[in-house]
Amino acid sequence: LPKQKGRVAIVTGGTRGMGFETARHLASLGMHVIIAGNEPEEGAAAVSRINEECYEGKAEFVFVDLTSLKSVRHFVQKFRDRSLPLHVLINNAGTMLVPETWTEDGFEFHFCLNYLSHFLLTNMLLDLLKTSGREGRCSRIINMASATHYAGEINLEDLNKRVVYSSHGAYCQSKLALVLFTYYLQEQLAAGGFSVTVNAVDPGMVDTALYDNLWTLAQMMKKPVAGILFRTPAEGASISVYAAAASEMEGVGGCYLYNGQKTQSSDLSYDSELQTKLWKKSCELVGL
Repeated sequence: LPKQKGRVAIVTGGTRGMGFETARHLASLGMHVIIAGNEPEEGAAAVSRINEECYEGKAEFVFVDLTSLKSVRHFVQKFRDRSLPLHVLINNAGTMLVPETWTEDGFEFHFCLNYLSHFLLTNMLLDLLKTSGREGRCSRIINMASATHYAGEINLEDLNKRVVYSSHGAYCQSKLALVLFTYYLQEQLAAGGFSVTVNAVDPGMVDTALYDNLWTLAQMMKKPVAGILFRTPAEGASISVYAAAASEMEGVGGCYLYNGQKTQSSDLSYDSELQTKLWKKSCELVGL
């Protein structure tokens, strides 16, 4: 991959697992990486480890709680106050199969953390991404998707799953929402002639803490087969790093990447009317 000296990246959920490996790899290419997360001690350890290993770039930790829209806004303001450019935004943080839980803003937990907060974060940083990108050197947004989006459904009248709750259904919905968001945003960026691309990345099954909420039997079954069936965090991160830095991805947006290859996402994800309705609804929910 080409060196990324002088470029600035934000990686949400970069204190451990796939996010950490993504941040580490980008820093090794010369990037200044902002790790955005809600665990200061983990963040300090991650930054220390990366900065000890990487001589080209550097990493730092900045707190954000993605279950709080107020915290997202505070994070963005802190970043803006530093007058830094922004060349890469990797919306990596996520949660999976948590019991029915509501955020302080009244949103279903998966929907808020996996999708809605990243929707707000991206939109509030979009002007910086636009001014930082240029022709032949676009800024890049990467949304961390999942194959579970193929089973996802969107009910715009019940995005918080209050009628019938299923943690699996809520997770699938949040990942489908990210893919719909990816395609709609890319269309708007292309129409405006901006040097910014956005892609969705499916890292496959990765052995991370994301699976900690599986029921006990599944956890017992997972441990002996994880090394065979699951990718390591570094292997999973390689796809998002490829999307963020590869020359082949310059100027390429609106893709669903699996194994670094452009792949068809679900039929529903290409529904332009649904993309538009979800965008407008999301703007209402976050106050944009």
